Amino acid sequence: MLEIRPNCECCDLDLRPEDEAWICTFECTWCPACASGFPDRRCPNCGGNLSVRPIRPAALLVSNPASTIRVTSASCAECSG
Repeated sequence: MLEIRPNCECCDLDLRPEDEAWICTFECTWCPACASGFPDRRCPNCGGNLSVRPIRPAALLVSNPASTIRVTSASCAECSG
């Protein structure tokens, strides 16, 4: 199950579970502004492709809550945010 992280790893923008966000296979999480600045929309951490993060229905967040652990990436020099 996806963690649904609460922030952009690059600019630390708050991302609610229903907000648009981009993730890679390791679930590195990026806001749309930062993701749009990555060459070929590739994750700056692993080089993998980014996909739009799915939205977990609000009713399911009750029993399967989103993560509250914030992750930031020191390797994110590409960020436009």
